[in-house]
Amino acid sequence: MTDDKLHEECGVFGIYSPGEEVARLTFFGLYALQHRGQESAGIATSDGRRLYIRTHLGLVNQAFAEDDLKDLPGTIAIGHARYSTTGASSACNAGPMTAESNVGPIAIAHNGNLVNALALRQELEERGEHFSATTDSEILTRLIALSPGDDIVTKIRRAMPRMIGAYSLAILTTDRVLAVRDPLGVRPLCLGRLGERWVIASESCA
Repeated sequence: MTDDKLHEECGVFGIYSPGEEVARLTFFGLYALQHRGQESAGIATSDGRRLYIRTHLGLVNQAFAEDDLKDLPGTIAIGHARYSTTGASSACNAGPMTAESNVGPIAIAHNGNLVNALALRQELEERGEHFSATTDSEILTRLIALSPGDDIVTKIRRAMPRMIGAYSLAILTTDRVLAVRDPLGVRPLCLGRLGERWVIASESCA
């Protein structure tokens, strides 16, 4: 795995809309961010009990059929439109990435890159982790999932000092969606509200 496979410039989206199915809204949010990534698209949702995820290669409108959206229930969701450098175009690298943790499953949509990704991956592999992708998105997802803490916010705070680079994240658990930027705020991430809906996105066009 080379450094060029670890660089990401993607679109991320997240939404919380109580009482409303949000897969379709996430689809349109990703469609508005299509210019940020044309390689693959993915959506993860939660109905409060479990996570549901669909990822596909291709453009957003090619990646999701009506049946895909129907199979993504829930009132909170994140989405990912991926762009990568040469050599990293494969289904296993399509986000959002998921991992199990002591606080339940998590999914992460990631824009940016970690300059210490290879060192973190080696450390996690020495701890017994097995990776299926070649991106730093999977690495940071596993790092957060394995960080100490009894709640997701604590785990994120413990992981962030070890994530060296520029990034923004949309993080989904079974009961919440969180927005994260690197400590210097290099990567863009917008926060918006439409009535009772809260939305996070790489750009305000979404």
